[in-house]
Formats: sequence, structure tokens, C-alpha cells
Amino acid sequence: MTKLSVNINKIATLRNSRGGNVPDLLKVARDIESFGAQGITVHPRPDERHIRYQDTRDLPGVITTEFNIEGNPIDDFIKLVLEVKPAQVTLVPDEEDAITSNAGWDTVKHKDFLSEIIQEFKQNNIRTSIFVDPDVAMIQGAAQTGTDRIELYTEGYASAFEQGDKTAIEPYITAAKMANEVGLGINAGHDLNLENTAFFKQNIPNLLEVSIGHALISESLYLGLENVIQMYLHRLK
Repeated sequence: MTKLSVNINKIATLRNSRGGNVPDLLKVARDIESFGAQGITVHPRPDERHIRYQDTRDLPGVITTEFNIEGNPIDDFIKLVLEVKPAQVTLVPDEEDAITSNAGWDTVKHKDFLSEIIQEFKQNNIRTSIFVDPDVAMIQGAAQTGTDRIELYTEGYASAFEQGDKTAIEPYITAAKMANEVGLGINAGHDLNLENTAFFKQNIPNLLEVSIGHALISESLYLGLENVIQMYLHRLK
């Protein structure tokens, strides 16, 4: 079964919009685990407009499943990850003012930079993953950095699937096969939802984990958080 890690950035966005501590991010994270999710993901950004650095420090004290911290490896982010020591860190090349992640790494161009950071994280027993587009060259480049896993950037697939184009899965299948060949674990995320997750899971060999936030929280407004998590778990079997 592919693991479900729930990105709780949107919970933090809702809390921050009014100040105070409603909804209680730590309680929601515990509840998400109790509903069956196998991981919690956060993506702190420098302006802390949703997840705050202190949230990232506080979460390990209350969650019991896998903790995944995503982000651009600027100095403050690296220091935070080394302090918290999550199960996994996912390196994402987003700009400071990015609304959301919108591209994977050029693992060839940034090989030396990524290799140095990954080595430091692995020396601290933190599993590493690199956010990449479904491009064979980028998968091969990722393998050269020493990373443990890749996270396939799935916006292209999700956008095409919504238009009825299921052939958009093909480059992801090719990328996943290459990842399997070079010994990389496979994660995936971005715009996956209740409609497109099962088809993605069924076609990607050895998919270990998906990270889903925006869609899951949005769907929960209609269907309820516990129910939605169970629906995703069913699709990921």
C-alpha cells in the first residue's frame, strides 16, 4: 500500500487568517493520524504565511507517524531540518514568493549543490527526497546526488487528467521505471485529488508515498476530514 502523508499547510493558513490558535494545528495533526494517515507533511516558507518555523519544531512532540518537511534548502531551512530531524526532508526549488511549488529541480545543473546538502542530511539520519519533473534525465541526475527518493511533480498529470487525457500518465510511468532502475524510491505530489489518485497509483510501479494537502482539505469541507482520509487510503491500496 502506498502511504498517505497529509500536508497541513492549509490548516495553518486558516489559523493565521484570524490570529489565535483556531484551528489548533497540533490537534488537527493528531486527528489526521488517528483517522489513518501514515504521515504529516509541512512546507514552511521564509515569510511563514502558513506553516511557521515554530509549528515545525512543535509537531514532533505530538505526532507519531512519519514527519516530512518540504522546502527550498536556504540556510534557515537547513538549520530547521537539522534541528528537528524529521523522518524525511523533501527538497523543493520554489522561490520565496511562490504561491505554491511549480517546477522540479534541474538535478544536472544543481548536482553539486544538492549532493552537498543531501550528504549533510543523511549524516544526520534524515531520509532525503528531491522534487522532480517526470523527466528521465532529471531522474538519472537525482541518482547522482545520493538522494534516497524522488518526489514526482504531478501537476501536469492532474491538469490533463481533469480534461480527460489519461495519456498524461505516460511520462510518469517512464520516469518511475527509471527511478526503479537506478534504485530511487518514488514519492509523488501536487494537485492529486480523489478523482485522479487511484489511476496514478495503479500505473506507477513501486509508488511509496503521496503527499496531498490542498485538495484533501478542500474536499473535507464537503465530505469531512475523517471520511476523506479513508477515501484516499482506499484509493492507495
